[in-house]
Amino acid sequence: MTPIPVLLQDEHLLAVHKPAGVPFHGTPGEEGLVGLVRRRTGLETLYAVHRLDRITSGVLLLARTREAARELGRAFRERRVSKWYLAVSDRKPQKKQGTVSGDMARSRRGAWKLLRTRTDPAVTRFTSVSLAPGLRLFCLKPETGRTHQVRVALKALGSPVLGDPLYWSPRPGSTEPDRAYLHAYGIAFDLFGTPCRIFSPPAEGRLFTCAAFLNALSGIRCPYSVIRDG
Repeated sequence: MTPIPVLLQDEHLLAVHKPAGVPFHGTPGEEGLVGLVRRRTGLETLYAVHRLDRITSGVLLLARTREAARELGRAFRERRVSKWYLAVSDRKPQKKQGTVSGDMARSRRGAWKLLRTRTDPAVTRFTSVSLAPGLRLFCLKPETGRTHQVRVALKALGSPVLGDPLYWSPRPGSTEPDRAYLHAYGIAFDLFGTPCRIFSPPAEGRLFTCAAFLNALSGIRCPYSVIRDG
């Protein structure tokens, strides 16, 4: 049974560490994350306030009351929630740090693409460091909340997430990675006047648990935040 660690639990919130490969929504024959959490914690009343893609591991919030769900939903809509992601790519980016901005549109096979227009742009700030020869670690802070935003931003930089089934393709003769290397590292917000900051480092994947990754993470300066948690 895949563990789903509880990171925080109080009268308003439940924060868990979502494993990679677990779908957020259930499908016929496969239970979704919320159902799994309900069953394993015994908490029947849980409200989804945001989601993570199947490939993404990391910090996920669930509200325990309607009032908390409404307040968190408002905070997400008003962009008062900060999120940080970690990603590994085996492709050199067009630039090592900065901002990716552009409108997003549907592409093929359920994918999205970044456009040159900026009518209602998705904005992602990022920085990166070398992880190992041919590998780069990214820390990204999306300023907007669009479907696949972080994955599309990295694709637009020329550095798709290693192992991403939609936006990355293996080089000829290369070894298939053991997971898609995207992780929701942290989230910060205020709820009913109380600041909340939750970080959880990756726990799965050879590259996310090796000494080189830990060394790179200890020195990386994430956009608008120096990460020292975990």
